Amino acid sequence: MVGGGAADLSPTVAVKIFSAGTAGCVAELVTFPLDIAKVRLQIQGESKPSLEGQMIKYRGVFGTIFTIAKTEGPRSLYNGLVAGLHRQACFASVRIGLYDTMKQVYANGSENAGIGTRLLAGCSTGAMAVAFAQPTDVVKIRLQAQVRLSASGTAKRYSSTFDAYKTIARDEGVRGLWKGCLTNITRNAIVNCSELVTYDIIKDLILNYNLMTDNMPCHFTAGFAAGLCTTVVVSPVDVVKTRIMNSPPGRYRGAINCAFIMLMKEGPTAFYKGFIPAFLRLGSWNIVMFMTYEQIKRAFIRYQQPPDSVL
Repeated sequence: MVGGGAADLSPTVAVKIFSAGTAGCVAELVTFPLDIAKVRLQIQGESKPSLEGQMIKYRGVFGTIFTIAKTEGPRSLYNGLVAGLHRQACFASVRIGLYDTMKQVYANGSENAGIGTRLLAGCSTGAMAVAFAQPTDVVKIRLQAQVRLSASGTAKRYSSTFDAYKTIARDEGVRGLWKGCLTNITRNAIVNCSELVTYDIIKDLILNYNLMTDNMPCHFTAGFAAGLCTTVVVSPVDVVKTRIMNSPPGRYRGAINCAFIMLMKEGPTAFYKGFIPAFLRLGSWNIVMFMTYEQIKRAFIRYQQPPDSVL
């Protein structure tokens, strides 16, 4: 992800990792209620599908947000935020912060990487992020979904983020914290390829054809396109991942079994449950994240420049 002006000086890998992790956390804070709505819509109809009332509790993204705020309180729109910030600090810093480095490694140091090289770099950093940060995703999903369980008369599964980590490890073993890992690796590889490669290519095209300069409108446009592309491609995998991570032990034998049960019980449209909030969330998340990421990198570069270099 190249640019001009102050960005002509390439930021270090450490700066990119820090910038990506920070930008991911900022984007998470801004878009978290949309993520809550997406998760609730994705798991709706998972249990007792014969009860019509349970299948239509949530209607649309803004209806879902309104229902959650009205019935559970506005604070419920930020259930799992701490785990979400843990996740972004780990995931974004690796999958986004290391993308340019991996791209150059696969391109043997060349700045003119082809689409195959970009896709390979995106798959690699996405898989690397999941390899050590999966527990944060499991806990985030569980906390986002747990109020739905208490609404049926049962107690909350977890009292806090750290209680969730401890309880899952105690009741389900360490493997419980890595539930859905293979599905998540697939999902994050797809997300990274759709998100980073789309952003990378569109930004390069905008700059190469002089449609915009390397500034915030350019980052906004490329980020929006990346969010739309990612949502279309990743929604089916994302729904399956959410179902598996939120499920009690033994409900699904794996991602394929989960997908088959969804298809048989709920039809093919189940794979795009929560699509609108997913798009609103991913689109806005990408815009906020990439704009913040680019600005933080530039701030570090300006700070590192000698005073006389700006004359």
